[in-house]
Amino acid sequence: MSEEKKIGVVPLIGLIIGAIVGAGIFNLMKEMANTASVGVTILGWTITGVGMGSLALCMQNLSSKRPDLNAGIFSYAQEGFGDYMGFNSVWGYWVSVIIGNVAYGTLFFSALSYFFPIFGNGQNIASIIGASVVLWIINYLIIRGLDKVTLLNTIVMIAKLVPIILFIICVLFTFNNHIFFHDFWGIKGQSHPLDNILVQLKGTVLSTVWVFIGVEGAVVFSGRAKHKNDVGKATVLGFGAVALIYAMVTVLSFGVMSRSQLQNLPNPAMGYVLESIIGKPGAIIINLGVIITIFGAWISNTLLAEEVAYQAGMRQLFPQIFTKENKNKMPISSTFITNLLVQILLLSFLFTDQAYSLLSKLSSATILLSYFCVALYQLKFTWQNRQYNQRIKNLIIGAISILYFVWLIYASGIFYFLLTVLCIFLGSGMFIYVKYHNKQKIFQVFELVIFIGIALISIYSLFKLLK
Repeated sequence: MSEEKKIGVVPLIGLIIGAIVGAGIFNLMKEMANTASVGVTILGWTITGVGMGSLALCMQNLSSKRPDLNAGIFSYAQEGFGDYMGFNSVWGYWVSVIIGNVAYGTLFFSALSYFFPIFGNGQNIASIIGASVVLWIINYLIIRGLDKVTLLNTIVMIAKLVPIILFIICVLFTFNNHIFFHDFWGIKGQSHPLDNILVQLKGTVLSTVWVFIGVEGAVVFSGRAKHKNDVGKATVLGFGAVALIYAMVTVLSFGVMSRSQLQNLPNPAMGYVLESIIGKPGAIIINLGVIITIFGAWISNTLLAEEVAYQAGMRQLFPQIFTKENKNKMPISSTFITNLLVQILLLSFLFTDQAYSLLSKLSSATILLSYFCVALYQLKFTWQNRQYNQRIKNLIIGAISILYFVWLIYASGIFYFLLTVLCIFLGSGMFIYVKYHNKQKIFQVFELVIFIGIALISIYSLFKLLK
């Protein structure tokens, strides 16, 4: 067995930026324009910055106060609220990242179709075959060793920031105030303007959460970090850099094209915005950037998925098969099972022409429980431990984060809430199996109450969704 290689602060930041800055950024201006005006988009980013920023600060605080909880963000749920909630947290997270990787497949080959029309909209048979090949190449790269794949990810991170920075510079030089401020709030001709703004604001929610999935990257790998204090630094620095990039890319696009023009752009929208500024080379540069970016994000997200499943196996929440390692100290079974599920879900391309939009929103919804549990544990831990400094500050940060995620659950709508609860209920079968196999008590009394509540909502969900 080779000695496990630890990773430093720069690769940890690379994992975060690599996981966050993925497919979403190249289509984000279109996704936002579909639901909101430029004014509401700015308001949405402000709320997201405060909400997700408070989550990043929660992670920074908990990683410094509880460095022993190094099994990823689900370890906070398990420590604070028991095994069943710990399982639900890691299950929702794992499913979210798997679904997200399937969404990457469609945008990857949508970008390739600019050069090779055989891939069409990125959701045909040729795209499924191509995505399958890329999927198993990534599987091979990961099992070769964490140090090798994090170095590759850092190189890809730098490469993919180049076209994004070029885009921001070009948009700044061609920014048009008249286009930007025309119907700034999107309420011209509306009889109830405030109601319309709220509807728009709710529409921005899942799009902004989707593109921030990965902010927990350093926490997921805290058990493999060289220094525990690097985890908090990487989380805050990675989040801050990405939040600034996202806000600039989306908001400034409204100063180049009108909202209706942005809504009707093909995927990836950023390429067509840049093409309108500098011509054909713009689309070529961005589509190449998309290909590089998605490849890097696909690697980062697969690392996150296999690592949380491996750590869940180590903490006896997932079956022991997930803990099997190869000679490079990589969880080979966890990586294979994760990618096998992605492979199966790639077939969804054949059934809907809205795969990317649907899967990205579902991925956002299923991860909310994991993030919510982090905020809850921040509040619980801070309240119970009066000896630490800055207690009031950390209580406020936890409360803001909780309020933000309550808002997200409300704003995402009943459809995604029901799908998420149903997903959690289906995963409970694995939890019951693992507890039974390990000869442990399956549910504590309060966990049984939670399980029954989830089961009842799931039954309602089935009736509602099958109508």
